[in-house]
Order: sequence, then structure tokens, then C-alpha cells
Amino acid sequence: MDITKLTEYFAASMYVALGLIALWGAYCVTMIWVRVAQKRFRSEAQQDAFLDAVEEPLERGDFQEASELCESDPRALPQLAYLAIENREIGYAQVRQLVVERFQRDVLADLDHRISWVNTVIKGAPMVGLLGTVTGMMGAFGKLAAAEQVKASDMANDISLALVTTALGLVIAIPLTFCLNSVNIRIRKMEDLVAVGLTRFMGSLREAIATEAMSELEEIQPVSTSE
Repeated sequence: MDITKLTEYFAASMYVALGLIALWGAYCVTMIWVRVAQKRFRSEAQQDAFLDAVEEPLERGDFQEASELCESDPRALPQLAYLAIENREIGYAQVRQLVVERFQRDVLADLDHRISWVNTVIKGAPMVGLLGTVTGMMGAFGKLAAAEQVKASDMANDISLALVTTALGLVIAIPLTFCLNSVNIRIRKMEDLVAVGLTRFMGSLREAIATEAMSELEEIQPVSTSE
């Protein structure tokens, strides 16, 4: 096959590959952004309002009501609180460990997975662009070798491929780098907010569990009667 035709086919594949890479990177960043928005409270005041609502039934020993308040809320802290309430029988220490592990597995691990893809796009897009650059230069030098006299206009497409693919790789990688930094900041803020809220909730749950245990102990103790 003529190297010129081969270069043209390869150029088309480079543009398609860069387009798909750009779409995948944008999709992953969007999904991370949406996921974080779904799992966090907008402010600490909103989180405190939720905790106030949950602590009220816990102080009364009404675990059912507290569980119902958490169950329908898809955000991370309510779901962790629901998990803790439903598994309170295994003991406070085990519940706390369970909640931390679930947060790491269900929320942070999913975000880390998508972040790894964004990092791959950031690193891969310039490499694909560089491959296009090499391909364009190969086409240009192939034309030089195949003809005694080559017009500059005949080499324009190959040189254009060499420059455009490099530029496209950088155009994809640079905005995604800034987006990823912004996403990482949002994730860290979410982690800090969840950690603060979880510490407060677990303290309230521990007191509620202790109160429940004392009540059960009093019920099973024989009642002494005076003679």
C-alpha cells in the first residue's frame, strides 16, 4: 500500500481515537461530579440539621424512627447511619469499623476507579497525539523519498496531521487536569464533612446503645420485694 494512503487512513483513526478519548474523559469527570453531589450535604449546616433530626429519636431510644429517617436519604452519611443503626447489635466497635469499611468500599472506591480512568485519559491523550505527530512526519518524509521534487502544498496535510494531533492531545489533557483537581478538592471536602458528621452520630449512637442495654438489664433483673 502507498505510504500516503496509509498515512491518510492512520490520520483518520487518530482523530477518531482522540475524539473517543475526549468523550470518555468528559464522561468520567461528569460522573464523578454527579456522584459527589449525590453523596454529600451542600453545607455543614444542612448536615447538622439532619443529625439533629436523627439524634432526637435516638435520645428516646426509638431506633425505628431514626432508621426510617436515614433509609430514604441517598447521601453517604444517612446511609452509613442507617447501616450503623441496623447493625447495632454487633457492638459499638464493630459497627464503627463496619461503617468506615463500607464508606471506603461503596463511595471512595467507586470514585477512585473513575479518577484512575481520568488520569489514564490525561496521560494517554498526549501520547496518542504524539503518535499522530510521528505518523504525519512519516508521511511527509515518505513523500520526500518518493519524488525528486515535492511541493510544500503536497506535504501540508502530513505536517498538519503532525501538528493538529499533538495540539488535540494537549487540548484534551489540560482541561481534564484542572477538572480533576477540582473534583479531588470536592472529594476531600466530602470526606472531611462525612468524618465530622460520622463522629457526632456515632457518639449519639453509642449513648443510645448504652441506654438500651441498661434498660434491658433492668428488665431482666429480678425485682426484690420487701418483707
